[in-house]
Amino acid sequence: MTRAARSASFLARSDPRLKVLILVLWSFLLALLETPKAALVGLGGSSLIYALSGPKQFFKDLTKLLAINAFLLFIWLLLPFSFSTPGTAIQRLGPLVVTQEGLDLSILLSLKALAITLGAMAITRASSVFELLAGAKGLGAPEKLLAIFQLMTRYISVIGQQYARLRQAMRVRGFQGRSDLRSLRAYANLAGYMLVGGLDRAERIHAAMICRGYNGRFWFRGDFKIKPLDLGFVCLILALGLGVTFLDD
Repeated sequence: MTRAARSASFLARSDPRLKVLILVLWSFLLALLETPKAALVGLGGSSLIYALSGPKQFFKDLTKLLAINAFLLFIWLLLPFSFSTPGTAIQRLGPLVVTQEGLDLSILLSLKALAITLGAMAITRASSVFELLAGAKGLGAPEKLLAIFQLMTRYISVIGQQYARLRQAMRVRGFQGRSDLRSLRAYANLAGYMLVGGLDRAERIHAAMICRGYNGRFWFRGDFKIKPLDLGFVCLILALGLGVTFLDD
């Protein structure tokens, strides 16, 4: 999302410290839910937060949700079936038994995973990574941890591009992966080159940072102020949290 699109959304104008705090607390609350009904309401709450996050990128966001659904597929393939755990059998497929408890747990985990993912997508898409890091710094997060996240955000794509170039070079030279010793040796050389190349790049980056005055600290902009808009956002999250907690009893 562009800066102009983010600035036009409700969440983009909220205090980054508040967004980080709400993201952590809302995800923690959803993770503790124990009933599918409350998890379904939590998914509705995350959908509402997503609606306030600004212009939508449905194809990109749908791709992220499909990645989560691929993980949930393993839950649905394994969890409803039970070999030894006692439960209420609702269907028998040879040696496999589908239990009501396993089915309910699969539904609960799926709803919670989708709700947490959608809420996290809504808040992160309405702010840049550096704004969220500055908000976390304002909440007292350790500077070293924030520095790691900042460098990781910048250079994980660089490492991915380097890996793609090396794989392309291997394919140009006729390499085809097989289950033999030659292929394993080639993959080991690839992993070793990525490790050595990453260390060499890290040394060059550190030297460049020192030349530019780096003294061991990353400075984050921290002149944030709580606005009336932020108070309305807090009231909305409190109402959603109380409703979800009430339904979970």
